[in-house]
Amino acid sequence: MLEIEDRRSSRYGSTYFDTTDLDSWAASAHPRRRRWKVRSRLYADSGGCWLEVKTRGARGVTVKERAPYDAAYRDEVRSEAVPWVRERLTAAGVTGVDPGGLVATLRTGYLRTTLLLPGGAGRATIDAHLTWTSPFGHASAGGVLVVETKSPPGGAGPLDRRLWQLGHRPVRISKYGTGLALLTPDLPGNRWHRVTTRHLATTLRITQGAAA
Repeated sequence: MLEIEDRRSSRYGSTYFDTTDLDSWAASAHPRRRRWKVRSRLYADSGGCWLEVKTRGARGVTVKERAPYDAAYRDEVRSEAVPWVRERLTAAGVTGVDPGGLVATLRTGYLRTTLLLPGGAGRATIDAHLTWTSPFGHASAGGVLVVETKSPPGGAGPLDRRLWQLGHRPVRISKYGTGLALLTPDLPGNRWHRVTTRHLATTLRITQGAAA
């Protein structure tokens, strides 16, 4: 278990940026080859902050690139960062997106625990106390844990198999996609509808906004 200064869990905060037409959300909600995300990530316990760009590489592999960022500006893409973001998007074949016009659309927060399996058998992150905040309101996932396993190439790892034995099957989830769908009125149907109606239905709390 990852331990930093006697802490086995760390607080994370992310602010997601999108176009005013929510092109980033739409590319994931209705899967398109040129998917992309731009976000700032704050490690709340240490104060460290990064600006990150996630795109799709060869054979659908996720490519994440990041650069140090001033936490005081984590809710905006500063003009100094625009060329760097544009270069990352252009290199991934993403066109028609002006990084200078991106706006903050959603903020997430959660408490993350990281596990490393012995012998290189894989690792996992466990996120608790997940919350979403947007201009339309606030939502929380309650006691639900989001477990993401990262197994070696070639198939399922021992943690995957153990979770299956316990009755937990893999479910596709995007913190950005799910949260924005929950809190933004009138968004069209999307691939996370099952998550919100089945896996979050009994614990989800929305203080404002409307479920998509």
